[in-house]
Amino acid sequence: MAYLGIERSLSGRRWVGPGVEVERRAELLVQQSGLPLALCAVLARLGVAPDEVATYLDPKLRDLLPDPRSLKDMERAAERFLQAVRERQKIAIFADYDVDGGTSGALLVDWLRQMGRQATLYVPDRIDEGYGPNEPAMAALAAEHDLIICVDCGTLSHEAIAAAKGADVVILDHHLGGETLPDCVACVNPNRQDESGDLAHLCAATVVFLMLVEAGRQLREAGARGPDLMAMLDLVALATVADVAPLKGVNRALVRQGLKVMAGRARPGLVALADVARLDSAPSSYHLGFVLGPRVNAGGRVGQADLGARLLATDNPHEAQAMAERLEGFNAERREIEAAVRAAALAQAEERGLDGPLVWAAGEGWHPGVVGIVASRLKEQTNRPAVVIGLEKGEGKGSGRSVVGVDLGASIQRLASEGLLIKGGGHKMAAGLSVAQDQLEPAMARLGALLEKQGAGQGGAADLRLDGMLMPGAATVELIEQLEQAGPFGQGAPGPRFAIADARITFTKQVGSGHLKFACDDGVGGRLEGIAFGAFDGELGQALVNHGGARFHLAGKLEVNEWGGRRSAQLRLEDAAPANA
Repeated sequence: MAYLGIERSLSGRRWVGPGVEVERRAELLVQQSGLPLALCAVLARLGVAPDEVATYLDPKLRDLLPDPRSLKDMERAAERFLQAVRERQKIAIFADYDVDGGTSGALLVDWLRQMGRQATLYVPDRIDEGYGPNEPAMAALAAEHDLIICVDCGTLSHEAIAAAKGADVVILDHHLGGETLPDCVACVNPNRQDESGDLAHLCAATVVFLMLVEAGRQLREAGARGPDLMAMLDLVALATVADVAPLKGVNRALVRQGLKVMAGRARPGLVALADVARLDSAPSSYHLGFVLGPRVNAGGRVGQADLGARLLATDNPHEAQAMAERLEGFNAERREIEAAVRAAALAQAEERGLDGPLVWAAGEGWHPGVVGIVASRLKEQTNRPAVVIGLEKGEGKGSGRSVVGVDLGASIQRLASEGLLIKGGGHKMAAGLSVAQDQLEPAMARLGALLEKQGAGQGGAADLRLDGMLMPGAATVELIEQLEQAGPFGQGAPGPRFAIADARITFTKQVGSGHLKFACDDGVGGRLEGIAFGAFDGELGQALVNHGGARFHLAGKLEVNEWGGRRSAQLRLEDAAPANA
């Protein structure tokens, strides 16, 4: 049954509230913890048991960080890394062009710099070289270096790794492994087929961080000391959120601690990036995923591939400022390209149908740097795995994004093994592929069938999930701060979303480019202000402006609005429906 009876809201969505079992668990948490019902509703939805509440709300890295040696090849990787440091060997870092790769590379550069060493940072061009190590680049790096460390890539790159003749190769990755591993000194990857899978949710930057933890342990055993690793958690947090790793277990602790480090504004690259993005408040997981992450990625998508990694790695504020401004320009260019591809992809996907297990679109000349973002937008809009492919000269290169509970990477890898793809791989939530244009239709049909077996397409494409109801007067800064203790929120742990029922609209004002400021009350003294971004792109803005005294059910997320030294609660409105519908 639809929550508050809303089968179709102003944005065309059905509202879904907490189930009976979640409500029962929430009441139990209230009784045993004394915490507000709104917070307990979120904890119950996240599956937190009564005896876990205290540790969940205050996660500690010392309790949650896994032993690095639980990952195969970890000791060997750290030993070879430290040998290169000790013997002053030449080190090259081959990093993927996304945020996870850039932060992974920056972690190593930062650590080495603090130890008085340098490294060559190499990031392949997305269009000219494609994803992962390639034979010419690896051969060239091997001719000039003793050790090549591949980060966020390399697990499936047998031929390219073999081309690195004369140099040792260490792989620190998290993408799904195949039946065999490349011939290298060490391949540390929680998603190797011979791993338990207990740490499969880690991003590559966390794998790199764990290698540095192991390196620090080996240094201490030898009577030496390494850099302060806790100060590097800002990079790990950024990678974890931007690479859509699920925010559970150690990932929650890493992101929470990393946000505290980031708030200290010690890393020139992140400071410059926050400043050009006009980020004037303490960073949150939202800012990592939707403000900073896209800007780091922009160079790899439409500009200079290594710019994001170099920005994160630099210790020079002036250099950081210049690079951040260039990335801001690339990000604006990326937005324009994305908007055009997104409109075309959505139109094509709608024509094909949005109710199947897979939503996909392919177009001639679509920029390969934005297909992943467009796939993410389609996934969010339809609540289904999505694949978007750019076609050129008879071949398609695409990216896919998945929903919770559906392993897209494994399905893409299976398609490659069946010969339907030229190549493909990834992890549960994201994957990349290359496909011959004449194989496109059968490949996508097969992928849809594989995803359907995992349950894709069963949920409503337009469901808006809510944690419960709040009165306007109950939405306070204190409550928001309590809710934030259940965070950070993101992949695998959606942020709290509440309904304000039967609200009276008392003020509206259009602001910026199609946004709406408003205020509402409940008629008995409780009042709440709100903002609806993009409200006039659909029916929402006009309906609230021209309310004519009608009451509305409102749905959205609570946030603290800081203005003129004053802090107040604000509803970031996502949807609404007439209260008498």
